[in-house]
Amino acid sequence: MTIVIIIAVLLVLFFGFQYLTIFRMKMKKGKAAPELTGSFGKAINGGKTALFYFYSPSCGACRSMTPVVEGYTKNNPRCFKVDVSRDMDTARAFGVMGTPSTVLVESGVIQEFIVGPRPVPELTGMLEMTRS
Repeated sequence: MTIVIIIAVLLVLFFGFQYLTIFRMKMKKGKAAPELTGSFGKAINGGKTALFYFYSPSCGACRSMTPVVEGYTKNNPRCFKVDVSRDMDTARAFGVMGTPSTVLVESGVIQEFIVGPRPVPELTGMLEMTRS
């Protein structure tokens, strides 16, 4: 009986955390992107679409997505790969709570804020939006 109660409590905590994560993501859509300086600021305020990919070198899901993103960041000035262990200020400004996180900004407004791994076709679709 005790094991059933422990499992039930763990499930409630797990699904409660998932709900809060989804709720936080939805609350960020449509909000103004943070004011940043340098190339990040130019991309956000340039009136076009910019993508920020937040990752951690120790994250297993990040290691599978990072090579896809790297192919776009080399040739695209509006696609950024941000290592949260090195650039915590940018991650904090966006409100990143977990990795991998993908943030799509258009004309200074957050259009998508996705936490967790994405299928490659969905990720490449988002990356392609920054080329136009």
